[in-house]
Amino acid sequence: MSPCPLFPHTPFGTSSPLALGEQRQEVHSPPVTPPQLSARHWGAALGRSHLSTAQKADFSGDSTAATINHSLTLLQRLQELLQNGNGSDSVLRVRSAASDEPKVFHTHQLLLSLQSEVFESLLRNQSVVTLYEPPETAALFEKFIRYLYCGGVSILLHQAIPMHQLASKYRVWGLQRGVAEYMRTHLASESSQGHVVGWYHYAVRVGDAALQESCLQFLAWNLSAVLGSAEWGSVSVELLLLLLERSDLVLHSELELYTAVEGWLSRRQPEAPVAERVLRAIRYPMIAPSQLFRLQAQSAVLARHRAAVQDLLFQAFQFHAASPLHFAKYFDVNCSMFLPRNYLAPSWGSQWVITNPARDDRSTSFQTQLGPSSHDAGKRVTWNSAVLAALAARQPAPRLLGLGGGRHPARAHRGRAPSPRHHPGHEQPRFCRCQLPEDRAGGREAAGPRAGQTRLQLPPELGRGR
Repeated sequence: MSPCPLFPHTPFGTSSPLALGEQRQEVHSPPVTPPQLSARHWGAALGRSHLSTAQKADFSGDSTAATINHSLTLLQRLQELLQNGNGSDSVLRVRSAASDEPKVFHTHQLLLSLQSEVFESLLRNQSVVTLYEPPETAALFEKFIRYLYCGGVSILLHQAIPMHQLASKYRVWGLQRGVAEYMRTHLASESSQGHVVGWYHYAVRVGDAALQESCLQFLAWNLSAVLGSAEWGSVSVELLLLLLERSDLVLHSELELYTAVEGWLSRRQPEAPVAERVLRAIRYPMIAPSQLFRLQAQSAVLARHRAAVQDLLFQAFQFHAASPLHFAKYFDVNCSMFLPRNYLAPSWGSQWVITNPARDDRSTSFQTQLGPSSHDAGKRVTWNSAVLAALAARQPAPRLLGLGGGRHPARAHRGRAPSPRHHPGHEQPRFCRCQLPEDRAGGREAAGPRAGQTRLQLPPELGRGR
């Protein structure tokens, strides 16, 4: 048995070693009080250690008042109850397909009932209960029971889902919320096989909308890293389509996205309607004509589904051949097909490493192509940029950087990034979004690329009638 995180030196054995790249996190949560339990039960469990309102009032004007706190000793004794089984009045037998022998836990009905209404119901008329758990949750049942006694548990990335499953199954709501928060704050943690895609699919199954949105946003803002990882092969059709619909994807280029989608289609071999829907979500006008010619000649997936995307390819060639103003007279350029994503290729922006945003007051200038159309290939736009150090020091990630010509910074909305693009018919200052490395002081993790660098994404003007 591994030690309770509150008492690492108690004779409970040693904790399991960390896997490569994993981080141990302690989840602490106050016990959830079932409404059925009486004040008498609480008095017996906690030794009536709480002062009454009258006693607190007596202390308010007395300078000699002091609080005597032996809560750690109480928790240590509760741990000893679980370890030694002293005074046990119930037995849990946990069976799993991975083992012929059940794990036996000598427990105390009152302590289990305080934390879980499920255990309160199971132990109401019987003292020995047999539980059947999958191998993943059975391996963590000891940690789970220890949480019920001491209110804290240490978990690793690969243990988050099974621990959340145990908390949900036995309705230990404090632990469930703690694990969900752990998952939302450890999306950027490194792991050998990746974990965010799996956490997203799990969030969809259990209906955790907050975790689902956090995972989806993280994948979108780190897509270039995800495309080259082992996680990409486990992306579901539904998740892939959701990602392809978004304009805030952060990746090197649309060609990189097409190449990854082509590999995904080759491995998964979905039905033709699904494959065609995926291929039609690629923004072909954002791919250079020379690259489109190469894809038509060499891509086996494109050759197999050419009829489904032929109209989009033809429209992309027209987009690159005509001037933006002329093209806009005949086509709706306000649809997503002509909206660039957050590309990291040099033709779309410039990388800028910022180590201390609160003190970085540098400025720089560089040039990009005027717009995504090849008609503007010879036209350049100059960007004069400067870090707004005061703004960077105040705002949570992602930060905003002001560019030359702007009058005021764009407004950052909680939970999503501001749009860095121009829209026809609107007078806007030129601003961009910058993903910063982890904000250690604020306890936040950046939603941007996993590397410890900051990429300043400065998209060019769209060339849509401007």
